[in-house]
Amino acid sequence: MKIEVIEAIGKVRKTLFGNVLEAVRACGINGKVVVVRDIQTILKYGVKSTPALVINGIVAFAGTSLPTEEIIKLLQKNL
Repeated sequence: MKIEVIEAIGKVRKTLFGNVLEAVRACGINGKVVVVRDIQTILKYGVKSTPALVINGIVAFAGTSLPTEEIIKLLQKNL
């Protein structure tokens, strides 16, 4: 599973990135969570507001930080 967190630098980063890491651990997923700040990659996904979560190349959500429980649900749908 490829998991990417698209973000700007700041407090939101810590919240979303930390929640994604907790969700990955809770689901028992082996893999990396990659932080994306490259504008070309962000444009490729069509993300217009950050933070965003991309799972297996598909934008799961953008523009807000979700709690760990919601991220777990998204990850489980994509297992």
